[in-house]
Amino acid sequence: MLSAHGFRISLALGVAALSAVVGLLVGGDLQLTLVLLVGAIAAVLIVAIGGDPAPAPRDDAAAADRDPAFAEVIEAIAEPVLVTAATRVIAANAAARALLGEHILGEDVRLAIRHPAAAERLLDPGEDHSAPIHLVGLGTREQRWEMRVRTLETGERVVHLVDRTGSYTADRMRVDFVANASHELRTPLASLLGYVETLADGAGEEPEIRARFLKIMHDEARRMDRLISDLISLSRIEAEKYRAPAESVQLAELIGQVCTELSGSPRAADLVTEIEGVPPVRGDRTQLSQLLHNLIGNAMKYGRAGTPVTVSLRSEGDTMVRFAVADQGEGIPAEHIPRLTERFYRVDSGRSRSLGGTGLGLAIVKHVVERHRGRFDIASTVGVGTTVSVRLPIEPSVIKS
Repeated sequence: MLSAHGFRISLALGVAALSAVVGLLVGGDLQLTLVLLVGAIAAVLIVAIGGDPAPAPRDDAAAADRDPAFAEVIEAIAEPVLVTAATRVIAANAAARALLGEHILGEDVRLAIRHPAAAERLLDPGEDHSAPIHLVGLGTREQRWEMRVRTLETGERVVHLVDRTGSYTADRMRVDFVANASHELRTPLASLLGYVETLADGAGEEPEIRARFLKIMHDEARRMDRLISDLISLSRIEAEKYRAPAESVQLAELIGQVCTELSGSPRAADLVTEIEGVPPVRGDRTQLSQLLHNLIGNAMKYGRAGTPVTVSLRSEGDTMVRFAVADQGEGIPAEHIPRLTERFYRVDSGRSRSLGGTGLGLAIVKHVVERHRGRFDIASTVGVGTTVSVRLPIEPSVIKS
């Protein structure tokens, strides 16, 4: 069966022959008629040499949509997935459209994913590359993506984007933690080594100098001991993060015990307690004791001498109890509050170290509260003071139905 193009060629040849016959009948000049006939046939053949005209562009997006299995497969993938033919996006799942925009269907892939390395990989006609491309800037500025490309037997290419923001952030936190821990330990260690060398060179012969140096060395060694203890505590709390506490803890009793333990501190007389009778909480007694020591100890360190440090405990609704510590100190500027629970973060590093702080106290508090499925809030006004509150769930067995 003739194609449309073949039929048109046959029709053109017939018209040329008919025109030659009519010309012969009208003009009677056989040679001229033959020349015209040959010229017409030659023109038709020249057109025919080019072959069939290019077929109309195939609507690849529509073709993809017509395959229900194909559409269901890419939609079932939670991560962004695109399918390209040549340089055009012919399919994209909901995650890809949410990330890059609904307009990407039918668009040049280089406009959909604007990244030089991505464009180079997507336009490379060679073999698949096993190494992923790392992209920054898709979605939000902080997001980091890993792009992998695979070529199908049909020639289309599958572009898979994997969000690596979380793992990148975790890696950065680990690197920062090691660097900060090393720095915090190196500082007192360097001080200890310096004083030991000084004493070894003969400075220890004078009793006053020896006593002063030994006190400094003792303080630096205690500082290292506190830091290592906090690091070990933080590690243990994180290891138990997903294991629910099993003890029944009376917070009123525990607060009294902690306040007694702090009675030897210089500001013990400033402690004021406002304790109400509350139901017990399900918790880890050791970790909750450490939480109380850190919060009350911080308030005593950073509050103004002679002003009250108020420790309160009360019920909040039928399911929670609220423990709070309020001081009347210098307060904390608002821009610092979101970062106070970061490890080793300090508003005033010099003052914190001089008061014996390790920079890990609030990080420990945060992780203890998270393990106990509670809430941790910090409210502060510069020049007025700071209130830190912790809300913990009541033990399930005593909750009123």
